[in-house]
Amino acid sequence: MEQSYSVASNPVYYEEQNLHVLFAGESQTPPTHQVGPKIYDYFLLHCIETGTGMFRTEQRTYKLGPGDCFLIHPGQLVSYVSDPENPWKYRWAAFSGKEADRTVREAGFSPEQPVAACGGESGIPGALAGIMETFFEGRESGHLTSLGLLYLTLGEAAGKLKAESGPQGKDSQVKRTVKQMIHYMSSQYAHPVSIEQMCASLGYNRAYLSRIFKEETGLSPVTYLLKLRIDKSRQLLRERPELSVEQVAASVGLTDALYFSRQFKRFCGLSPTVYRAVTARQQDR
Repeated sequence: MEQSYSVASNPVYYEEQNLHVLFAGESQTPPTHQVGPKIYDYFLLHCIETGTGMFRTEQRTYKLGPGDCFLIHPGQLVSYVSDPENPWKYRWAAFSGKEADRTVREAGFSPEQPVAACGGESGIPGALAGIMETFFEGRESGHLTSLGLLYLTLGEAAGKLKAESGPQGKDSQVKRTVKQMIHYMSSQYAHPVSIEQMCASLGYNRAYLSRIFKEETGLSPVTYLLKLRIDKSRQLLRERPELSVEQVAASVGLTDALYFSRQFKRFCGLSPTVYRAVTARQQDR
């Protein structure tokens, strides 16, 4: 097989980026081709397309093949060598940034777990190839494209790593589902969404979600969503005096201003108009 090596660097560099792809490349390595032992000052993600080889960290040694990914962490002493009979071909991308460490931990990577088995149908090689092709084009907008492709890569790896870690306990699964519900309502409260829509988006039936949500929070999903909307409306009434009560109601996802006023008084003890007047007087003191 013919040896090859190609790399492309990001045409722009930002000093204080939360996440920044530095370069990407590909190589068909020769037999027993070795890198290291050495350390890097950035994250370096490899995905193997064909062939096999060995990846060594400070903790252990991994024999890897097609579809496997390994992530080198900054400051970790590592080495990797291709098989003498079936040398590997791989793609890679290097990245850094203030949020890089948190991002890879969210994906499930760590110095103790640097490998993800993504399989032969993985989309990661294509994403890494896309980063390299984008950098070869030399456009400054390639920075954003490379971030999108990097997130796709880490997202797929995260799914594999979580599957490899085994099934979660019942309690942790319930807590994770309730957090998803809270996040959904917090991001969608301004729209006329329903609890049925939320349940459908999360893939559970309403009775189950309502039960576990109330067990964890003490409130039903309907009450939690309504309370969230009223809390947001109180902020708007205080901070946006130019908005009418109808406009405030619509801004928190309640299109019926009369219903909004009734529910506001139920939670706050005052009508929206009186609440606004009272808080305005307090602020003027």
